[in-house]
Amino acid sequence: MDITALRELGEQIEGALPQAVSAIEIAHGELTVHTGAAHLLALLGYLRQDPNCRFSQLMDITAADYPGRPARFDLIYHLLSVHQNQRVRIKTPIAEDVAAPSAIALFPNANWYEREVFDMFGIAFTGHPDLRRLLTDYGFEGHPLRKDFPLTGFVQVRYDDERKRVVNEPVQLTQEFRAFDFVSPWEGGEYPLPGDEKATPIAASTGPKP
Repeated sequence: MDITALRELGEQIEGALPQAVSAIEIAHGELTVHTGAAHLLALLGYLRQDPNCRFSQLMDITAADYPGRPARFDLIYHLLSVHQNQRVRIKTPIAEDVAAPSAIALFPNANWYEREVFDMFGIAFTGHPDLRRLLTDYGFEGHPLRKDFPLTGFVQVRYDDERKRVVNEPVQLTQEFRAFDFVSPWEGGEYPLPGDEKATPIAASTGPKP
């Protein structure tokens, strides 16, 4: 994408809605517009309806989790303008206990995208007509794409041969959970492989061989 065109688009958006745009960022050939939740729908509406933008297609809604921040999540929208042959990303910070406004009135396909974000991250959307889980099962606990969600999950699903049906039960590990660092299997050898920074040569720890 032409960086000059992206810069001009960013300046146009910021000039039209200065109160809604907190920052403009161009990186890796992509334009990102930062805004607050209070201005999110106004910004999305402008990008969709302005004749110089015409970002009529909502391609995706997702989020990123930053547990150490007061506004824990970044809510992320990807829009496409076929008319302009351009893409734009919208980012808005959202606290864990704050709901974002639903974009269904502007983009009907936001329905399932918002349900997915609710399911995976636990972000609620005000004005959504049917906000419930989309990818996980009934009774599922937690939100799998949060950074504090355990890798093992809370519930495991298996087929019970005695009851002849699928059952949900608490996770039971047959051995203690281990975290693997995926270094070379020759770690600690006398001749460490390139890239195996953790390896300590035996000669260095035991002294020279006789």
